[in-house]
Amino acid sequence: MPETLKGKIALVTGASRGIGAAIAERFAAEGAWVIVTARSLDSGPAHLEGTLHEVLASIRARGGDGLAIQSDLTDAASRAALMERVEREAGAVDILVNNAAAAFYMPFDKFSAGRLRVASAMNFEAPWDLCQRALPGMLARRRGWILNLTSYAGEMPRGKPPFDAFQQSGGALLYGATKAALNRFTVGLAAEMHAHNIVVNALMPLQMVITPGVRAMGIDSNSPGVNVEPVEAMAEAALALCT
Repeated sequence: MPETLKGKIALVTGASRGIGAAIAERFAAEGAWVIVTARSLDSGPAHLEGTLHEVLASIRARGGDGLAIQSDLTDAASRAALMERVEREAGAVDILVNNAAAAFYMPFDKFSAGRLRVASAMNFEAPWDLCQRALPGMLARRRGWILNLTSYAGEMPRGKPPFDAFQQSGGALLYGATKAALNRFTVGLAAEMHAHNIVVNALMPLQMVITPGVRAMGIDSNSPGVNVEPVEAMAEAALALCT
């Protein structure tokens, strides 16, 4: 087994399927002891495949190991319990990958207060909180890697008003706003942590990654106008940014 990450403890959120699962399995293949977390421990929504137990079983089948912890990252108490258990059973993490996200697509006037709360908590508050909880251990050892998964939706619209069709009717305003906040947080934290030898980055796919969540929205590689980026490309990029 390769040893690029031998001896490292990695925590990957939203790892029951899709990009998070691919990153977790790739890190484990490089020798990391990987903690995977999400809401789907041994069962998940009927319309979405993948659970943490399945990901951990796949990791172990390839000679790796780790721990699966169920957590609701929109809840502060659940995030605190997650990090307390991680430190109790694994120790301080070397690598934190904030991949979990909540994406809702609809016009601005259709968003409820509940969706605003969930998207803000999952896409921005959770990475902020988990970074604060993981950093003391990294600072003590003067070593660490933080990777935040972001999106093109967080970029400022290009061109002039009224912008393109996606900006006009794609419904990504809330998702994009939370990812824009995550981008600003990532760059600011990278600046503060540079002197402490802690690397902070954001990773954004350049094309559509066909994950179970994307397929659940009725989008696949044959959909009109869809250019596909393989999930393995995201996993390789994550490995490069966390070594």
